[in-house]
Amino acid sequence: MVDYNSDIDERFMALTLELAGKGRGKVEPNPMVGAVLVKNGEIIGKGYHHVFGGAHAEINAINEASDKCKGAILYVSMEPCAHFGKTAPCVDAIIKAGIARVVIAVTDPNPITSGKGIKKLKEAGIEVKTSIMELQAEKLNAPFFKLMQKGLPYVIVKWAMSLDGKISTHTGDSKWITCEESRNYVQSIRGQMDGVMVGINTVMRDDPLLTCRHKEGKNPKRIVVDSRSSLPLNSRLLKTVCDSDVIVAVNRSAPEERVKRLEQFGCKIVCTNNLDGHVDLKELFKRLAQMNMTNILVEGGSRIITSVFEHKLADKLMVFIAPIIIGGERAISPVLGNGIKKVSEAAEISEVIVKRFSNDTLIEGILRYK
Repeated sequence: MVDYNSDIDERFMALTLELAGKGRGKVEPNPMVGAVLVKNGEIIGKGYHHVFGGAHAEINAINEASDKCKGAILYVSMEPCAHFGKTAPCVDAIIKAGIARVVIAVTDPNPITSGKGIKKLKEAGIEVKTSIMELQAEKLNAPFFKLMQKGLPYVIVKWAMSLDGKISTHTGDSKWITCEESRNYVQSIRGQMDGVMVGINTVMRDDPLLTCRHKEGKNPKRIVVDSRSSLPLNSRLLKTVCDSDVIVAVNRSAPEERVKRLEQFGCKIVCTNNLDGHVDLKELFKRLAQMNMTNILVEGGSRIITSVFEHKLADKLMVFIAPIIIGGERAISPVLGNGIKKVSEAAEISEVIVKRFSNDTLIEGILRYK
């Protein structure tokens, strides 16, 4: 019999987290979850949550292990569910399989089931150990935790700029600042998002599709922040047949006839309070969370990016830097507004990761506000 100490538990738990990550972009608004079944020190079953509405990680692992489950140890990256949702409760299957011990990375933050799965397992006489690689598990599912705990989606802000900090020339031209390799990577990120957001000025200037051009990626919901409901009816967003919604965020002073016209073209309208003539972004994000959107990629332009930073709504930053100089006092920078008074007040980026795409450099990290 193997003596399962913390080092062994962490080794198997690390594998569950690796498995869980395979569900990124496919399981939302559910969390990514992985599971590993171990007996006498050997792995007898593995599984992860493949797609929203499909079998959970624990069930896939149990099915793979088949009749070997009795007396085994289950490692799972999040507390097994104890409620009926798209599928039956995982704890019932765990108990029925005769699993003797369950090691859990983190408690489920969803109030519907939080703590209930652990309680039911213990009541069934199963040994339960929790908080193994808890921080790593929370980080993996940061968008899900934010949605459950704060009622807001996880917001990633992305832009591409020159070495001198410009996202377009003074004429508004920005095609293309970064290389094709960088742009392809952005497409892969889009394919993992519930929504991608731009401002109406970006739509007017670039007429973007905002879809994911990678076959394996999903199309995110396409969100346009458009205070006055000015989205052109001949824009590619409205003319292109796509399996994702176009959501137009307007404020309460938007002309009613234009709002109705956008609705007739299939747009979903989110109306927020009038915040100095603009959409109230915090209210908008709350409404998007109510639509079970866990993560949103904000792609610009500078007005939206500025507002997100001024209201401290961004969680993560992705900045692509191309080795070019644009210059010009009237060329556009990514973050405008009044800015801060002192450098000591600046938002900081932690957990910084640097990647290279041809000659471009990507800097990404978690935002920390003062």
